[in-house]
Amino acid sequence: MTNPTGHEIAEALGLLLRRSTRAGLHAQLTEGLGEAVDELTYPVLSGLARTGPCSAADLGREVGLDRTTVTRRADRLEEAGLLRREADPGDRRATLLVLTDAGQGVVRTTRERLAARIEDSLASWPAADARAFARLLRVFVDEGPFHA
Repeated sequence: MTNPTGHEIAEALGLLLRRSTRAGLHAQLTEGLGEAVDELTYPVLSGLARTGPCSAADLGREVGLDRTTVTRRADRLEEAGLLRREADPGDRRATLLVLTDAGQGVVRTTRERLAARIEDSLASWPAADARAFARLLRVFVDEGPFHA
């Protein structure tokens, strides 16, 4: 028999992982950061911050977009000075996407906004519960079904 807690967690994760939920959150996190930074380009910036310099194809696999979509969004970000393209030292025919200092600043801002939103939502929780939730969520991410 399946654990009913597993169903509850799966349902909650389904809501978190919905594209519309993510897009809405990304729109809030990027508000006022410039025309090039929005819910469409945020995954490219955020993914590039996680991976470091990488190809559009590799970044696409990281963020769940195809190479062509990543390239179009990277074009917008490059025009805004938030990323640049560099030759891949391992393969001169390939190009890497690299965050600029300005791009890193935008990522820092969005991450600070996200942390503040999470802290605000946990403000009414007992501190011990919030710490336990953070600890257990980390264990679940590191050891659960999404662990790579």
